[in-house]
Amino acid sequence: MNACRTFNQPTTDEVLVRGIAHGDKRAMRELFARHNVRIYRFIARLLGDRAAAEDLVSEVFLAVWRRADHFEGRSKVSTWLLGIARYKVLSHMRRPILNHLDDQETQAIEDPAGGPHSALEKKDEGALLRKALTQLSPAHQEIVDLMYYHEKSTREVSMILQIPEGTVRTRMFYARKHLAALLGQPVA
Repeated sequence: MNACRTFNQPTTDEVLVRGIAHGDKRAMRELFARHNVRIYRFIARLLGDRAAAEDLVSEVFLAVWRRADHFEGRSKVSTWLLGIARYKVLSHMRRPILNHLDDQETQAIEDPAGGPHSALEKKDEGALLRKALTQLSPAHQEIVDLMYYHEKSTREVSMILQIPEGTVRTRMFYARKHLAALLGQPVA
């Protein structure tokens, strides 16, 4: 793999995936370093559970290690990674919940009434937007997350979610409309 890289040019993600397919651990470390934060944020936004998100990031990159030879190059590597992450999230959400809360965990649950800090947070536009986003359906949250936070095109979102591009556009329209209603603003 090193023969493909010059000292001034960074290795592309596609070259890294080919290296991973041939067992190159350095390529795996580099791909992980480039994308683990993005994948973590995507999963954490979908799940709302940071610990589970960390576990699923590991599962995503383990899947990459095992299945790198299946990458066909029809999309960007980042799109492929987000598709794997989405599949892992959906699988995680289907698992039965086996843990019951113990006393210590129940004490750690925050009071939704909040306090003076929550009053200040409510004034913050970013906090209002984040709150409004949580009120969208999971399908609309996914579309907004991929298009705005991950800057994916309609085509890429279509590939990640395995739905037609027209459906992506329709969901985005309704997500914006719902957000505007939640925020009390006209649709742009």
